[in-house]
Formats: sequence, structure tokens, C-alpha cells
Amino acid sequence: MTMLLRDVEVRGRRADVRLEAGHITTIGSLRPRPREDVIDGKGGALLPGLTDHHVHLLAWAAALQSVPCGPPAVRTEQDLHRALARATPDAAGWIRGVGCALSLDAQALDRLHPHHPVRLQHRGGSLWMLNTAAIRRLGLDQNDDPGIERATDGSPTGRLWRADHLVRNISEPPDLRPVAETLARWGVTSVTDATPGLTAIPPIPQHVRLLGDPAGRTPWKIVIHDHALPGIQPLVSEIAHRHAAGRPVALHCLTTEALLLALAAFDEAGSLNGDRLEHAAVVPPWALTRIAAHGLRVVTQPALLADRGSDMLREAPGAELYRYGSLLRAGVMVAPSSDAPYGPADPWQVMAAARDRTLAPGERVSTQVTLHGYLTAGDLPRSGPMTVHTGMAADLLLLEGPLQEVLQEPDAGRVRTTIIGGRVLFQRA
Repeated sequence: MTMLLRDVEVRGRRADVRLEAGHITTIGSLRPRPREDVIDGKGGALLPGLTDHHVHLLAWAAALQSVPCGPPAVRTEQDLHRALARATPDAAGWIRGVGCALSLDAQALDRLHPHHPVRLQHRGGSLWMLNTAAIRRLGLDQNDDPGIERATDGSPTGRLWRADHLVRNISEPPDLRPVAETLARWGVTSVTDATPGLTAIPPIPQHVRLLGDPAGRTPWKIVIHDHALPGIQPLVSEIAHRHAAGRPVALHCLTTEALLLALAAFDEAGSLNGDRLEHAAVVPPWALTRIAAHGLRVVTQPALLADRGSDMLREAPGAELYRYGSLLRAGVMVAPSSDAPYGPADPWQVMAAARDRTLAPGERVSTQVTLHGYLTAGDLPRSGPMTVHTGMAADLLLLEGPLQEVLQEPDAGRVRTTIIGGRVLFQRA
């Protein structure tokens, strides 16, 4: 079975494109074949499918089934009490909340909802907050995991830091189909899941790279814990170990201290083509040239500033938060992403946020620049964005209108068709 995309814009020119056996075979002025599927592009731009370079698929799917516990609806403990009172426990008897902007311990949660085991994820994603019923259900009193925060008497406080593994399998695995369908509506055909230690997920149509798979060839995710910074030598040893196996690393850096530690570790261990900084949420001016000197990629989330920039200003100056323009000017390769579900997931919203940021306008970049980042392959090669050409895999998106027109006001509603492996995954009515 073949498919003909008629009258589409390819690299600024209108042409027809034929797909066969999951690849583009011909670009030119083409006639339909008998019984060939035909899509009239009406002059809309045909692009390679987008890649979100940093997501958390299982957490995103679980968030869709969880109780919203953050702004704007939930800002106070009273708001949270009402939200939890309305919640229905899942089949395992748990209440799972997400997006919480409050910082709570077990005693505070017991006052709000003592009746069922409750686990709330802080909106930043690194902290889980549990009530006493949840602590007992998980047996945390008998667990010596370092992610369990403890009071002076050694008892669990109900706060888990970077300990997703303790709460990951207590309920039924979430259904990934709604996430995959949403990605298809946005034109996303590939994602990099940055969840530490995640070795497999249920299959979805999109191509998925896992940074947490110890047997994979993707960069190996290393989390620099902000609440308990590691010593430099263990970090150097971990980087050197992965490099010796020919594998790059992806270092999670949210603070100035974490970035300083990461750069010091690269100074000692050396860097490898493909090494990444995940987030690089705070980059002081002195760090720009050091990041560039190591040839590191930076995977950033521009829309997080639009989502909660005012909260971040308590931690660092606006000019240092989620840099984009200054990194590019320093010669650093930058890739946009969402960090979904912890940041706005729509790539077209991310493009607009990178263009319109109000904190440090000098960090703004055009929608074309951010789009190029989304069009860069998941392994972040320095060859730049992919383009539509013969022989490539038919992972494509078709826009309603020419590219330059759509980029003036980026909107996921302008995605008309998404194709993966030559098969239509999404078709706007």
C-alpha cells in the first residue's frame, strides 16, 4: 500500500510526496496510482515529525488519572482538603494527587485526609508527600532507602526525595494510549523518556528512547540530587564508567550548585560526544563558556518560565533561568522539551513561550529556532534539524498552511495530519 501527499510545501516549494513501505520514495510532480491513498495537502507544510527530548511518559499517563492538587484551583491547605475529600481511591485503595505547590509532611496530610493512603507529588516532580496511612502501607519504617526523609528520632516524615521507585508499582500501570494520542495530535513522532531507572514501557506508536535503561545506547541519566549533593569523586567515577563503555551521560541539573558539580566532574572525567545537561535550569554567566568547552548539549524547557517563573525567581535571577539565546550564542547546542507532566507539554506552546518570554528577553529565540530543535533527531546530532527528503522514514507531520504562516502564531490546532512509519496516526477532521 502506498500513499500520495499531494500539493504539500517541502523546504519552501510545493510538490507531491509518495510514501511506500514506511519511507519517502519520491518527491516531485506525481500522478496518483490506482487504489493509492491520497491526501490533499492544499499547500500545507510537510515536516519531519517532532521530537520531545525530555518527557516522563508513565508519570504523564498517571497524572491524567490523578487528582489535580496544584494552582490555580489548589493554593492553600483548605483548597487541598476539599480536593482530597472529593477524590475517589483507585482499585488499590490509594489517592494519588499531582501538581501540589505546598510543602507538607505526614502530620499535615493526616489533618487533611487520614482516611485513605495518600501520595501527593510536588509540582517540581522530585518530592512525594505521604500521609501516615501511606507510610504504613509501604512499610517505610522498615525501609532504609536514602530517599526517605526522616525526623530526628529516625521515623519517616512522609517526604520522599527522588524516590519514585518506592511508589511506582503500587497501583495498576497507567494507560499510555491517551498520551500517545495527544502526542500524535501535536505532530510528535518521537520522544526521549528521561525517567531514571526506567528500562521498558508498554509500546506506543511513537519512537521512544529511554535514558534510564542500563542496557541501552542512549545517554545514561544521572540525577544530581539537589537536596543531598553527592561527592565529586562518585560522580566522576560514574561518568568515567559510562564513557569507558562508549556511552554518553545526561546529568540532571536544577541548581547552580548542581551545575558547578557537574562541570567540575566533566573537567576531571572528560566529556564524550552526546553528553547532555538535562534542564540546566540555572546557568550563571561564568558557566556558558565552560558548557561550550565540553561540547555539552543542553535540553531545556522554555515553557516552565511562563508556567511558574515567578516562583523560580526566589531561587535565581531571571537572566540565569532556563537560558536559550545566550547558550546558542556561546556555541552550545540546545534542544527544547516539555518535561511533561511537570511542564507544559504542547510543543507549539513551548515555541511561543521561547519567543515571548518576559524574564530576561535577551534569552528569547524565534519560533523557527525552537522548531529546529524539535526537528533534531533524538540523539541530538550536530548536523542540525532533519528535513523532508527521499529515503527517509515516513515519520511526518502536515500543517494547515505554509510553514512561515504557521510559525507566526504557533498552534497545535494547525497540525492537520501525523504519520508514523507511513501510517496515519492523526487526521484532523
